[in-house]
Amino acid sequence: MDLSAKKALLRALHDEHRPLILPNAWDAASARVLVDAGFPAIATASHAVSASLGYGDGEAAPSEEMFAAAGRVTRSVDVPVSVDAEAGYGLPSAELADRLREAGAAGCNYEDTLHGESADAGRVLADVDRQAERIAALREADPELFINARVDVYGAGAMPDLSDAERLEEAVRRARAYLDAGADGIFTIMVADEAVIAALVERIPAPLNVLHHPGMPSLARLGELGVRRVTFGPGLHRATLDLLSRLAERLHAGEAPDVLTS
Repeated sequence: MDLSAKKALLRALHDEHRPLILPNAWDAASARVLVDAGFPAIATASHAVSASLGYGDGEAAPSEEMFAAAGRVTRSVDVPVSVDAEAGYGLPSAELADRLREAGAAGCNYEDTLHGESADAGRVLADVDRQAERIAALREADPELFINARVDVYGAGAMPDLSDAERLEEAVRRARAYLDAGADGIFTIMVADEAVIAALVERIPAPLNVLHHPGMPSLARLGELGVRRVTFGPGLHRATLDLLSRLAERLHAGEAPDVLTS
């Protein structure tokens, strides 16, 4: 499949009447495991990729290394890959589109958190109009790319003075602005409440992506609520490292687990 076909397939997978379960890889080996399990498309997670490269999350890793890692993932599998592009690494939209194309990305996450801002201010979000302009420019630079616009009002520390009702209105406002600018889907990271998810599905006229984490409704229930895409962020990477940690403890204690003999 060439890249154009992968972009078309990724778009089509969002149109099915069930959630697209999109597990997150961090390198070529993890990508192949996920595809071998039968997933028709996968994603990357910036937190997991940056950790595998020895950096923190939040655009702490050099963009060159992040795009190189994304390219290794896309080259290792023959399915569409949605690449977590964080907030774009400060690149002009045309250059971001070129880098994603060179990496073989069929789609991307594009978040509205501003990195590098004062930690004392908590999570700082981009101005809605400015972010919409960036999305419009990215859409113009690549009409086929599936742009999954991340709305971060439910992220830790974001807009702490908002009430629950105001937070919902802000999420919808941002989502609609990003869709008007050319985004294809909306990713409301860290939202977990069923009633809020249902309200977002009802009021956002595009596929809604949620991040699955402990305490969330089941995958089946998310489908019933109308969610069209479920991702897992660094969850699989963390679970893999937890297993490695337990195996390492047993090895250090002088015990060779049976799993290592296969």
